[in-house]
Amino acid sequence: MVLTRRIIPCLDLKDGRVVKGTHFLKLRDAGDPVELAGRYNEQGADEVVFLDITASKEKRGTIIDVVQRAADELFLPLTVGGGIRSLEDIQQILRAGADKVSVNTSAVHDPTLITKGAESFGTQCMVVAMDVRRNFTPNPEGTPVMLHNGGTCWYEVVIYGGSNPTGIDAIQWAKEAEVRGAGEILLTSMETDGTKKGFDIAITAAISEAAGIPVIASGGVGTLDHFYEGFTAGKADACLAASVFHYGEFTIRDVKDYLAARGIPVRP
Repeated sequence: MVLTRRIIPCLDLKDGRVVKGTHFLKLRDAGDPVELAGRYNEQGADEVVFLDITASKEKRGTIIDVVQRAADELFLPLTVGGGIRSLEDIQQILRAGADKVSVNTSAVHDPTLITKGAESFGTQCMVVAMDVRRNFTPNPEGTPVMLHNGGTCWYEVVIYGGSNPTGIDAIQWAKEAEVRGAGEILLTSMETDGTKKGFDIAITAAISEAAGIPVIASGGVGTLDHFYEGFTAGKADACLAASVFHYGEFTIRDVKDYLAARGIPVRP
């Protein structure tokens, strides 16, 4: 059976509104989350991701009312992340209508949250989001990754919306997340986020090869070909994008038609 590749619009939330920035900074408004998600639902999105991007930094919970409104109106899987720190938080998000939860900062601080979440709600509910950046400082514990220019680096996990480096090697963290029960990895490279220059193929391919669970490529889409590269060179199972959808540069249908024409299996 040929597995279809997924196209996932991501809605970054701040104060109940959708925002988009570059390298996680310079945020600008992109609209109402439920309204945008409804549009993507009609266009044939395979899933929608809501990320409350300042919840962890501001030490507050996710915006439950937005989740409930979206779940009432959407007919596609909904993943929600941001500010989820406990099993009770996970349960609250799932009860509000989400199909999956995405944990990032809290999982780095307490990796047992992944294990407990998978045991309590199933691995299919647990998405581990990883924000990573290139690090060229020698690190004997860092996994070397070859870059397109021939150089090498290792990729470091960053938390709190990209503001705090951890010293953790991204590839090793992906492997640990899988062992602990993560069902998917949502991988965002700070190098490419918001740049429209394409996904960070080097780390996407490295983690796709290292992990035995689906990897969602995120950060940097600017052209239709970038989606194709994410699936082929990056070996991702799904491609996630934000601004190209929010500001009407492409529709989900545009992307799927392009991919299908180039031999990538997608859902109608």
